[in-house]
Amino acid sequence: MPDADFDLILSELRLDEAACDLGLRGGRIARIAPAGSLSGGPVEPCGGLLALPGLVDGHIHLDKTFLGLPWAPHRPDGSVAGRIAAEKAQLRAIDEPMSLRARRLVEAIAARGTTAIRTHLDVDSETGLAGLETLLRLRGEVAHLLSLQIVAFPQSGVLRHAEVLEAAVAAGADLVGGLDPAGIDEDIEAQLAIVFGIAERHGVPVDIHLHDPGELGAFELRRIAARTLAAGLQGRVAVSHAYALGEVAEGTLARTAAALARAGVAIMTNGPGPDSMPPVKRLLAEGVTVFVGSDNIRDAWSPYGNGDMLERARLVGYRAGLLTDAELRTGFDLVTRAPARVIGLPDPALAEGAAADLVLVAAAHVPEAVAAAPPRALVVKAGRIVAREGVLVA
Repeated sequence: MPDADFDLILSELRLDEAACDLGLRGGRIARIAPAGSLSGGPVEPCGGLLALPGLVDGHIHLDKTFLGLPWAPHRPDGSVAGRIAAEKAQLRAIDEPMSLRARRLVEAIAARGTTAIRTHLDVDSETGLAGLETLLRLRGEVAHLLSLQIVAFPQSGVLRHAEVLEAAVAAGADLVGGLDPAGIDEDIEAQLAIVFGIAERHGVPVDIHLHDPGELGAFELRRIAARTLAAGLQGRVAVSHAYALGEVAEGTLARTAAALARAGVAIMTNGPGPDSMPPVKRLLAEGVTVFVGSDNIRDAWSPYGNGDMLERARLVGYRAGLLTDAELRTGFDLVTRAPARVIGLPDPALAEGAAADLVLVAAAHVPEAVAAAPPRALVVKAGRIVAREGVLVA
């Protein structure tokens, strides 16, 4: 059968350990064939590099980053509320607009192979919808680099900012967020009623930051699971951080994990440094969806982070004890299949008919790619090369 015309042929790469060519057309993988066999389009020699699906960052804050600005020393504070106040002061002192800082971060992570993200955007009565308007514009401008989903994040609280939170969803935010119903608003049921009410009225998913610790945090997780079931939002609710799951006794963990699995509530972790981490292997064994995000990158919350999701998979895998090849593959799923499913994207497996979003690295197979986090030799988004050797070309 003669070869069709392709927009691009990626020649002599490997899908795991099988050598092959990929013929790309119309932003998709049109054909997978034996190595060196495809013709009928421009050829990109790949020299045996390993092809991976595009990486997915399930939790990032584009609006907060200081990336590209002069170094800003970290200002520690012992409470979430105190850190929120300190961040507001630091952001007010920055002359560069959020649009430039956010775009700089998008370009940095796209060059490292991230092809889809979920970003949280601070929304409150003080800032209004200006930040949302900026990110909606940015989404269109960077669509050739990555897909971008926006969470309206009420960092200053839900009860005092419910009206603008709902306005943000009505104006185009893809999800409604929440934050520490007990620790920030001091009223679990009132906050959850507002958040889930907005979700039901507008038909959007939910993603709630939860830092509240121990038994309190576990109780809130079970209340979120109950609200999810009551609203019929199974599979459309995520809780980010959920440190409490790494702090409670076995009985509480088992009961809470069962509630999360039954309600289809996903858990995001970024492998937090000094904080407790949800027990990844245990949650997966209980049927809970777990996924990974960068969270903060060079901002008021953390001086660390670079948006490299393979490096983040390695970090989470190290902390979670993912050691065998099978477990390292699970670690890779945490930055590809799992966040794609949570965000609502198709399975990112590299197969004929799938989106041509992929990354090439020097590794023998997926387990080595997670353990080594090698540099990205090539990044392809929708069938077009967008980065080479960590530098954007599109």
